[in-house]
Amino acid sequence: MSQTPAAVAAPTVEQRERRVVIRDGFAWDDYDAYLFDIDGTLLRSNDGVHYNSFFSSVKQEMGRELLLDGVVLHGNTDPGILRDAFRRVKLEDREWQDSLEAVLDRMRQTVTEQSDSMSVRVMPGVPEVLAHLRRRGAKLGVATGNLEIIGWLKIEAAGLREWFKFGGFSDKYLTRPEMIGNAAALARAIAGEQATVCVVGDTPFDITAAKANGLPAIAVATGNYSFGELLKFGPEACVTSLQDLLQSAGSENADKDLAHQSPERENP
Repeated sequence: MSQTPAAVAAPTVEQRERRVVIRDGFAWDDYDAYLFDIDGTLLRSNDGVHYNSFFSSVKQEMGRELLLDGVVLHGNTDPGILRDAFRRVKLEDREWQDSLEAVLDRMRQTVTEQSDSMSVRVMPGVPEVLAHLRRRGAKLGVATGNLEIIGWLKIEAAGLREWFKFGGFSDKYLTRPEMIGNAAALARAIAGEQATVCVVGDTPFDITAAKANGLPAIAVATGNYSFGELLKFGPEACVTSLQDLLQSAGSENADKDLAHQSPERENP
């Protein structure tokens, strides 16, 4: 998830040195299905709608102030963020577990009501890579720590909804490996039982969750983690942006026109 703009101090994509490292033998665009993280990978939020909903929802449903200082946000799941925040202030599990679903429901409602205030920026190369993979016959899905309705609202705000056939979300999962496992199962239900699946994300948690499910990972440094930080976790490909990945394969010119066409609509 993305914090409010004032809380994000990461350098812009344009300010970073452009680098691409691909493991020998890894054909990054030759998989049957892809699972794209949302925040930091496909887009960045310029608003506080999702972030602020944590605080207001806990206040309304539990009557207490939420503290997120020291809680890992990027690469976590929405339920996991709440769990970590409550445990950080020594709240017993029994004191928050019965209220968790009510808080999540309130978040869904709040973000939906404020969706017109969403402002997002699509990351460099995203439409071009989606077009390239679609042209090669891949099924495209999202796999995110966002709650489902929040994730789709962000995708719609970014104008990317028509690219994605399915999605894996955090509504029923506290941990990212569980969420990725579910998303991979959805991908194979659509692309075939033996379909090859690749994860694309911007945090170490995307990489480790992919590995926990036996999946390869493409790491993109368009979020809050640097290229060097991501590379340490051993992804099959590590790039400064999806634009740089596509350029390294010499595919940009071939797909430039496709990126500006509306793909065939596919429902989740």
